[in-house]
Amino acid sequence: MSDETTGTDGAKPAGAVAIAGANGFIGSALAASLVRDGIKVMALVRDTAQAAERLPGATLFAWDATKGSPPEAAFEGVDVVVNLIGESVAGRWTEARRKRIRDSRVVGTRALVDGLRGLASKPRLLISASGTGVYGDRGDQILTESTEAGKGFLAELARDWEAEANRAAEMGLRVVLLRNGVVLAKHGGILRKLLPPFRLGIGGRVGSGTQWLPWIHLDDEIGLIRHAIAHEGVTGAVNAVAPEPVTNAEFSRALGEALRRPVAMVAPAFALRLALGTMADEVLLASQRVMPVRTLATGFNFRHPLLRGALDEVLGHTADGPAPVATAT
Repeated sequence: MSDETTGTDGAKPAGAVAIAGANGFIGSALAASLVRDGIKVMALVRDTAQAAERLPGATLFAWDATKGSPPEAAFEGVDVVVNLIGESVAGRWTEARRKRIRDSRVVGTRALVDGLRGLASKPRLLISASGTGVYGDRGDQILTESTEAGKGFLAELARDWEAEANRAAEMGLRVVLLRNGVVLAKHGGILRKLLPPFRLGIGGRVGSGTQWLPWIHLDDEIGLIRHAIAHEGVTGAVNAVAPEPVTNAEFSRALGEALRRPVAMVAPAFALRLALGTMADEVLLASQRVMPVRTLATGFNFRHPLLRGALDEVLGHTADGPAPVATAT
């Protein structure tokens, strides 16, 4: 990722940036971007030994988000806090799993904000990740930052998660809620799981394929965070999604074309529900036609606004030969 992807127009935060959940693929990419620009990074991670190789140049602090506030030393000289904590929602949602998912976000964000409250010198900005899951399953309805929250586990989770982050505004911090779509990157996120079957020619749409899939390139995800850091006018909820909405079938077809592989396979909805329960309905089969209306209004420019171009950039020349391309039906 080049410095040109930061979207900061050359602006830099006045002090250090603390990243909670820095060891994830978004957090590590953000840390690398900041360190490259000479900005001090304080990385809050569960396991400092495991994170050391992934976060070169960052100062590491151990923190379990579900077991109290972070160490105060992690915020010395910190101007901006970026909250990226949260256990993956992939997999069957047992009651125990739901609790872990919720606690990692809601309880963890509460502990983070409580920790900021006790600081003698507070940062000026909290950027807290959320997700487009806040909108629930909405069919073909166009969803913007002003759309009300939907229904379901993920919608309620995101609503409560955002409410905990918004408590920082009571202390005078500017708060930005980053409602992330599916983040596209070669070595993380959804593509890490999709690439193996698609390369083998056994990829395809999920269910009917008519459900809308909000997405964003990792460069633009990091660029939007840097943009929010640099511009005081960015506040409240912003949709971290590209301005080209696509359906699941369109996404599958574009990925197959980028890899030069057929995409005639279908993952039936009933099989997904049987294997994954309600997680299938809320993550794989839910439709969210999300548009970045407020994001664009802040002046942010997407480097990868179109899906095919974004996939080509992520994948490079990874396809290992031509193959017939079939339409996802």
